[in-house]
Amino acid sequence: MSLVAISMNLLLAVLLSAALLMGWRLNLRLKALRDSHEGFALAVAELDAAARRAEQGLADLRAATDEAADTLGDRVSEARQLSTRLERQLRDAPDLADNDAAERAAERRLGTLLSGAHELRPPRPRLVPERDAAPPSRSPRPLSKMARALEEDLFDTPQAETEGYQSRGRR
Repeated sequence: MSLVAISMNLLLAVLLSAALLMGWRLNLRLKALRDSHEGFALAVAELDAAARRAEQGLADLRAATDEAADTLGDRVSEARQLSTRLERQLRDAPDLADNDAAERAAERRLGTLLSGAHELRPPRPRLVPERDAAPPSRSPRPLSKMARALEEDLFDTPQAETEGYQSRGRR
């Protein structure tokens, strides 16, 4: 073979290996581009889902805002009614103050009459339980705390009387 043919074959081999290297590099870049494209598609899908959730949240927020506006409107109208009522009561207050003073004077007079009547009435004799009474025929059963509390609540007996009943065996 001639020198020209060998040099042409070597040049062709170098160019083919360069093309092979460029094709391999291009394949790696295309693979990376496909992977990023798939990641981009996933990101777009997630963004779409987030946008749908945001729209639903806005719809819920609008509904809550409408409900709050209705409630607030009702409360404002109720407050206006109460304010009008309060103003009316404040206008009528001087008349009521005169009535209150007359009622207080009547209460004072009634109180003095009642205290005077109470002082004139003789005191009621208080029954004192007999301590020397014969013991009961059956043995006394002590009352439990719950039974004692129930008896005190039902019969409004002072503690000393309750103890007297216990010592004689009464329930």
